[in-house]
Amino acid sequence: MSQQKKATLKETFISARRAYGIMHKEFPGLIGVVAASRAFSALLPYVSIWFSAQIINELAGMRRVDVLRPLVLWALGSALVLGVIREILERWNVRMQNRFNISRQNVYTDKLLSMDYEDVDKAEVRGLLGKIRGNDNWNAWGFFKLEEVLENTVTGFAGILGAVALTVSLFTSAVPGGQLAFLNHPVFVVLIIGILVLTTMLSSFCHNKSSSSYAALSEEATFGNRMCNLMCLAERPNAGADIRLYNQQKIARWYMDQDKTFVPGGILARHTAGPIGIWAALGSCTEAVLMGIVYVFVCLKSWAGAFGVGSITQYVGAVTAMSRNISEWMKGIGQLRSNVPFMEDIYTFLDIPNKMYQGSLTTEKRSDRQYQVEFKDVSFKYPGTETWALRHVNMKFNVGSRLAVVGENGSGKSTFIKLLCRLYDPQEGQILLNGIDIRKYNYDDYIGIFSVVFQDFKLIAQPIGSNVAGSLKYDEERVKRALTDAGFAERLKTMPRGLDTMLYKNLSAEGVEISGGEAQKIAIARALYKDAPFIILDEPTAALDPIAEAEIYAKFNEISGDRTAVYISHRLSSCKFCDEIAVFDHGQVIQTGTHEALLAQTEGQYAKLWNAQAQYYTET
Repeated sequence: MSQQKKATLKETFISARRAYGIMHKEFPGLIGVVAASRAFSALLPYVSIWFSAQIINELAGMRRVDVLRPLVLWALGSALVLGVIREILERWNVRMQNRFNISRQNVYTDKLLSMDYEDVDKAEVRGLLGKIRGNDNWNAWGFFKLEEVLENTVTGFAGILGAVALTVSLFTSAVPGGQLAFLNHPVFVVLIIGILVLTTMLSSFCHNKSSSSYAALSEEATFGNRMCNLMCLAERPNAGADIRLYNQQKIARWYMDQDKTFVPGGILARHTAGPIGIWAALGSCTEAVLMGIVYVFVCLKSWAGAFGVGSITQYVGAVTAMSRNISEWMKGIGQLRSNVPFMEDIYTFLDIPNKMYQGSLTTEKRSDRQYQVEFKDVSFKYPGTETWALRHVNMKFNVGSRLAVVGENGSGKSTFIKLLCRLYDPQEGQILLNGIDIRKYNYDDYIGIFSVVFQDFKLIAQPIGSNVAGSLKYDEERVKRALTDAGFAERLKTMPRGLDTMLYKNLSAEGVEISGGEAQKIAIARALYKDAPFIILDEPTAALDPIAEAEIYAKFNEISGDRTAVYISHRLSSCKFCDEIAVFDHGQVIQTGTHEALLAQTEGQYAKLWNAQAQYYTET
């Protein structure tokens, strides 16, 4: 069982202040609506309790019609009006909560989009974000818990105020005399109040101990959730063929059998039967003792003549409600303390600093698109590794030229592109654009001159047109032209709603599933639509056969126009169309030249690669 450091009240307050500050900024109005709804709902029952007590007192006493009639009418009228207001507030609250439930992920998304790509790509950052989301999925720890805490604390505080208002007269109403006159003594009153407060505090303490014991199981529970998500074959329908062919269900079942997190006899079950259940039971027992004390005290005072029998309803209801609301209030504080470690994980993620210099120079918008890029003795290794992905790379090429980057796996081709696009900065050397270090250019301005189709590109479950344009509003003719240039025109004609056809079925039952090759063509169309000076294809045609790939590259060579086209591929069909070819091997550029010149170097790496693949290409 994982151990969690118990947050102090000061740490709890500091963490909560920041958390609710973020909530107020990201979800304006949520805190106010939740507070108003919970406060009103907490106070409403006391109105009914008070009217019921007055009516019963009158019925048990003089039974005056002229007194009962307005009491009943006021009771019914207030129940109707206040009930309507409560429902309005509750509906508003539910709507705001639903928006919060959906949009709270924006906090993490916005951070991911704003942080350095180097950090986004780190395993420890992805692990931290996975942990945060795992805690959220397990028991709503983190931002989602703040909403529950707010409800509990506001409900408790408002309920305490209402209960106090109806309970004061319990202690001020004097017994007229007799054997029970000692109930009027201030010492006895203080004693009863002390017992009520003590039992309430004890009940809250027990429930909070139960809650903190549950929270301490976060590591085991989130691991169990991850295990279920990874090994539950029902959640991986696309893997059905592999599962059947390789009997993967046996491996999955073995791991599921090994993990005992959520099964009878597992760690959650043992702790539920142990400290979680024991503390919860003690809390409930304490509440029962409190109820008994309240009934005895109230009934004794009523029997002694301090107030009418109807007031028993008022005082018992008010005192027990006060106890319940104190418990809710303290439960909220306890949850807030238990939530601190989970919020600390969120703060660690949100506080990851941006170290990459953003630059200030504006990238020159040249109508002739005459840009020159130069790598000067560039070396780079990924964070956390000691191996150089690129070493002493020197290259120069102009916009409008066609550059092919080839080499075997791990030779540094994709790293070269990531540095060119400034997803990373090199540890050594410089990358220059028109003679200026690219780090001096405004970051967003600089990356705007690139259109890249990565090997692991992603399309989203949105209409085709929106996928190509990256926007809900777009120029339809430009989108169609980009799709035509990318070789998707014939497939587009079969789409039921044209550009408005939804891709995939994630969000729409009418969504269309497309093949890997079709997806790649849409991704290429997206790059064409952006119309940036640099267009880069980082092995995006891997799902196509060599002949289809050669056709794509031949077509792409025609439509690139005056843009710089950089092709990266294991397969060399694109190289015949390029002005220059750079051959990478173990992070270094070992050959440069045209297709013909490099083939003439029969002992060179390029000639070996070409000859090994030549059987797949048709002669042109």
